[in-house]
Amino acid sequence: MLNKKSVDDINVKGKRVLVRCDFNVPLKDGKITDENRLVAALPTIKKLIADGGKVILCSHLGKPKGEPKPELSLAPVAVRLSELLGQDVKFAADDNVVGENAEAAVAEMKDGDVVLLQNTRYRAEETKNGEEFSKELASLCDVFVNDAFGTAHRAHCSNVGVTKFVDTAVVGYLMQKEIDFLGNAVNNPERPMVAILGGAKVADKLNVIDNLLEKCDTLIIGGGMAYTFLKAKGYEVGTSLVDDEKIDYCKEMMDKAEKLGKNLYLPVDTTIAKAFPDPIDAEIEVSVVPSDAIPADMMGLDIGTETAAKFADAVKSAKTVVWNGPMGVFENPILAKGTIAVAEALAETEATTIIGGGDSAAAVNQLGFGDKMTHISTGGGASLEFLEGKDLPGVVAANDK
Repeated sequence: MLNKKSVDDINVKGKRVLVRCDFNVPLKDGKITDENRLVAALPTIKKLIADGGKVILCSHLGKPKGEPKPELSLAPVAVRLSELLGQDVKFAADDNVVGENAEAAVAEMKDGDVVLLQNTRYRAEETKNGEEFSKELASLCDVFVNDAFGTAHRAHCSNVGVTKFVDTAVVGYLMQKEIDFLGNAVNNPERPMVAILGGAKVADKLNVIDNLLEKCDTLIIGGGMAYTFLKAKGYEVGTSLVDDEKIDYCKEMMDKAEKLGKNLYLPVDTTIAKAFPDPIDAEIEVSVVPSDAIPADMMGLDIGTETAAKFADAVKSAKTVVWNGPMGVFENPILAKGTIAVAEALAETEATTIIGGGDSAAAVNQLGFGDKMTHISTGGGASLEFLEGKDLPGVVAANDK
């Protein structure tokens, strides 16, 4: 899965190139509120334009569930992309995606032109990987480029189905970067390797914990999922978030770490409060107690100060660090201290630091540490499945080198 042909391995001059991008951007009143995903796609698009390709872009946006929804049209993306690229991006406004507008726009293209298709999820077949829609997409192009890591874990028409009907299918720069960083971090890390897992639920990260224990030297567990581990150790965890069905699993993982000779770090102290903050950023009264002394009527909402120092210390000697999931309710300034401490430790280390999309990416960016990280993944679900050691259909579908 890690050795794929990229846009650097092909010649696109005069060819029609369909590029699957991730333009799933947040919109408010028809305006894009965060254009990181558009900016991230530019290097691949510019490369194909410069090489004389006829560049046809496609993406999903939101969840229209197989029917046209005007508020989920990609029209605003075409407008903003035109500005970012400094050239006209023609929008093909077909509710059936590959319709008269798209076919006419593609037929008229000159080398270096750019066309954007309508939201691929306007078609119900997209998420089912239906053959008919895959063929229609393939009919527009000679070459397919997948640069949407955010959907690489899904087998859809616009990233997997289409590859069955084109001879040349390669990955773009964004996809290549994800494969290089996440792939090497998991399969060939520079050691010592430290993995940090947080977030709310153990269930979401079952296979990740299992896989990472075999790959890393130290596994750090914080966030809401830590309380199920603490309960598995026999501690009182009060009203903290616990997944009672996963207590035996947590015991198995602690035994596995011991057998493999790996460090498994859990919080030694925890920040507690009477209840979850409502609203989430509300003022809240907290105190810090040892992890084995949480009162029965209190809940843990962040790691404590001693734990933050211990986790930060573990990062200092690392050569590779992978982080997925915050250490507490980071949206609340009072409960963000643990997440900030870990982010600061990562920002100061010389190690390769990889943030696995989703909430951890949001936390790192919101807290102002984004530019200090080696790589921030653009796909939450996709990066989790990568860390589980799964093959991603959208990556597998590209041609091997």
